[in-house]
Amino acid sequence: MSLDLYRRDFTQAFRNVVRQRRRALFALVTIVGGIVAFLLAGGFIQWILKDMRESTIHSQLGHVQIVRPGFFEQGLADPYAYLLSTSDPAYQTLSNSPGVRTITPRLAFTGLISHGESTISFSGEGVDPAKEGELSRALQIVAGQPLAADDAHGIILGEGLAANLGVKTGDTIVLLSTTTRGSINAVECKVRGIFATITKAYDDTFLRVPLPIALQLSQAKGATSWIVLLDKTENTDAFIEQARARTDAQKLQFVAWHELADFYNKTVVLFSRQVGVVKILIALIIILSITNTLSMAVIERTGEIGTIMALGVRRGGILRMFVTEGLLLGLFGGVIGILLGALLAFMISAIGIPMPPPPGMARGYIGQIMISPGLILEALGLALFTTLLASILPAWKASRMIIVDALRHQR
Repeated sequence: MSLDLYRRDFTQAFRNVVRQRRRALFALVTIVGGIVAFLLAGGFIQWILKDMRESTIHSQLGHVQIVRPGFFEQGLADPYAYLLSTSDPAYQTLSNSPGVRTITPRLAFTGLISHGESTISFSGEGVDPAKEGELSRALQIVAGQPLAADDAHGIILGEGLAANLGVKTGDTIVLLSTTTRGSINAVECKVRGIFATITKAYDDTFLRVPLPIALQLSQAKGATSWIVLLDKTENTDAFIEQARARTDAQKLQFVAWHELADFYNKTVVLFSRQVGVVKILIALIIILSITNTLSMAVIERTGEIGTIMALGVRRGGILRMFVTEGLLLGLFGGVIGILLGALLAFMISAIGIPMPPPPGMARGYIGQIMISPGLILEALGLALFTTLLASILPAWKASRMIIVDALRHQR
């Protein structure tokens, strides 16, 4: 089929769309409305997932956690059996790897925390305050100050843990934990700050202390994990492949953040289903609208169809003409919807969307709408696919008309 034929079909279809302004406008409004709704809903969910992903990485997990093999399967019950040493040559090798912003040791431990007559259990992490500042920038200090290298006995507590214990900043508490030899050890600390993350369950049980305090309390000689912060989250899997090639894979296990972010992964599945339902509803609305519009156009133009068929236009030409009209409506509606949706997304994001605390989170947030190139392509594809699908039945009916009957309809 020659290029001239395609150009002629396109020109004729464009003229028909412009000539039927009222019906074309109705169809365009439906398509534009559907695309705008899809972009705003999808963009809002994309922003939530990205914000949750980065908050999880920059408050708890980092991009990659490096541990001894079997730590996450068995080491939680006996963490001191899986210690890493920063004097290990692999630590320096990984620190100098391309794309690594920082790598820092953490020592996980558990025990009891006491204040006055209250004693409750906790999960703790000994961290390097100097390096954690960049790694844990999403860790929100709601009261007091973050950890500091010059405050050896200053610790920070999760918001829920502090509330359950009944402490505030400046209070003195006692930490009790089991050492590497199985004996009980205690250390007195001062509450320097109270923090909050996106995960309420984490805030209800966790505290952080300077690494020297954790080493003193546990009498351990090393860390349970090395936490890696990368330049870009998208490079996580590539870094793990390169790191495995540069180190002894038998001694170290590299665990990506998404393997540990159970709450995030479940949220992605839930929101993906919701976006899928929205997409199906919008597609049905567009298909029904375009099908109705083109079906009415076929009825009104029956005489015209009979005339052009009498002049020698084949059934395939009639079919292409109506399908092209549908695709043009989808293209125009998709482009206009994308432009309008992007403008609305920018305006809404500038104002912000106040949101209440969702399940599993302690506080609300100000939401935004993120329109990504992938979402734009998906919206345009939705507009073109639905209008193409909707135009097939009316186009087929038009192409199957009997010339004599169509010409008689004109009278």
